[in-house]
Amino acid sequence: NYNIVILDEINYAVNLGLVNVKEVLELIKLKPATLNLVLTGNYAKKEIINSADLVTEMKEIKHPFKSGIKAKKGIDF
Repeated sequence: NYNIVILDEINYAVNLGLVNVKEVLELIKLKPATLNLVLTGNYAKKEIINSADLVTEMKEIKHPFKSGIKAKKGIDF
């Protein structure tokens, strides 16, 4: 009984070949109408973009990694 599921960095995983794009498209197709499915990550495939109801592109302005701050467990991985 969830109304939102977030697949964090799934687009990047698809781009790297770790997840099959067809499986993601099938998930989008079969999700209940009441479920908000959020896919994040760079390099979204055109097929995924075409299947989405909403597509947002974000632009990095500042990132802690560039200041030497390491990735945090539970936040960045």
